Amino acid sequence: MEVINIAGTDDTPNVILDKDNAKFEISGRSLPEDVNMFYEPILEWIDGYAEAPADKTEFHFKLEYFNTASSKVILDILLKFEEIVENDNDVVIKWHYHEEEEDMLEAGEEYADIVEIPFDYISYTD
Repeated sequence: MEVINIAGTDDTPNVILDKDNAKFEISGRSLPEDVNMFYEPILEWIDGYAEAPADKTEFHFKLEYFNTASSKVILDILLKFEEIVENDNDVVIKWHYHEEEEDMLEAGEEYADIVEIPFDYISYTD
């Protein structure tokens, strides 16, 4: 599979989707002007990955901030990984949050309540 490596900006997250090196990460800030246009290739890549996923997938979310439109797409991403789990593959979501950002921890917990995927919460400091 082709690697997706998108450098983050003030409004868009850094995205790395690399099956061969088992690196799956979305980090930074997500408030793109056109959320559908930004995330469409990412969702399509995950669809392709779902056809032949690795035995174990660790997907890292290291978001500092995301807007409402992005929150919907994050759920879409998680639902795609839930389907991978339903096909007897191991997926773990690594939800990183700054220790002073309770809102980001709560967002991860809310997603974990919606999807049937194990979540690990990882606190970090500056």
